[in-house]
Amino acid sequence: MYNQKSFKGNHVFGTLYLVPTPIGNLEDMSVRGVRTLQEADWIASEDTRNTQKLLNHFEINTPQKSLHEHNYKERIPQLINWLKEGENIAQVSDAGMPSISDPGHELVLACIHEGISVVSLPGPTAGMTALIASGLAPQPFLFYGFLPRKKKEQRTILEGLVDQKATLIFYESPYRVSATLSNLLDVFGNRQVVLCRELTKIHEEYLRGDIEELLDHLEKQPIKGECCLLVEGNTTTVTPTIKTEGTLKEQVEHLIALGEKPNAAIKTVAVKNGIKKQEVYREFHELGE
Repeated sequence: MYNQKSFKGNHVFGTLYLVPTPIGNLEDMSVRGVRTLQEADWIASEDTRNTQKLLNHFEINTPQKSLHEHNYKERIPQLINWLKEGENIAQVSDAGMPSISDPGHELVLACIHEGISVVSLPGPTAGMTALIASGLAPQPFLFYGFLPRKKKEQRTILEGLVDQKATLIFYESPYRVSATLSNLLDVFGNRQVVLCRELTKIHEEYLRGDIEELLDHLEKQPIKGECCLLVEGNTTTVTPTIKTEGTLKEQVEHLIALGEKPNAAIKTVAVKNGIKKQEVYREFHELGE
C-alpha cells in the first residue's frame, strides 16, 4: 500500500502534475494551470507544436518534451529519472484532460509504481461539458470514449451496452458519426440522443432529438468539428416474473432475489394471491397469529 500525501511532508522526488488544457476557448485555462506550467521544470506534451501555441499565449517559457502513443515506451524512463532527481513535470494533452482518450495513463502508472506523487488539476473535459447541458439524465452516466471504427467491432461493443440505464457518452469523428448513429439505431432502437460539436468554440452546437431525426438532419446538412455523442440510457422497465407456486414466503424470497425490496415484494405477492399484505408479512417473517 502506498499512501500519497500530495501537499504535505518532505518529498524526495519531484511531482507529476496532470494539467488540463482548453478544449477550444483559451479563457478556460485556469490560473492554477498556468502557474503550474510556469513553475514546472518540464512539460510533457502530446504534440509540442500544438502546446507551444498555448505556452506562447500565456507567456510560458518552460521547456517541452513530447510524450505520445508512438514514443511513450522510450520517453517514460527518461521522465521518471528526472522526477527521481527532484524535478517537477507537468503533463498535458492537446486538449482537455490527460489520459481521457489521450496519452498519459502509462506515465501515471509508472509514477505510482515508483512512489512518485501524481497531482491532478481539475479543468476542461468535453464529456462532462456536454453532459450537463445535454438535457439527458446527468447521473448515472457511462463515459466510453471512442468506439471501434469497424462496423462489426462497433456493433459488438454496442450490444454489450444496450441494457445500460446510464446516459452513454462517446467521442466521434464528424466523418463517422452518421455510420455510428445507424449502428446505434439498429442495436438500441430509436432512442433520444444529443450530438454536441465544437464545444466552447464560436460554432458550438447541440443537436437534440431521436436517432432517426439526427440521421435525417445529417443527411441534409453534414457537420464539421470535434463531436461528442450522448445517448439516452435504456428506460425499458422489465416486470419481474412472479412465482405463484410455493409458499407465500418462497414467493417473496423469489422476488427479492430478482431485486425487489422486501416490503415491495410482500405487497406484490399479496396482490397476486388476492390476500391482505399483513398475512404475507406474517408468513414471510414467520410470526405467529
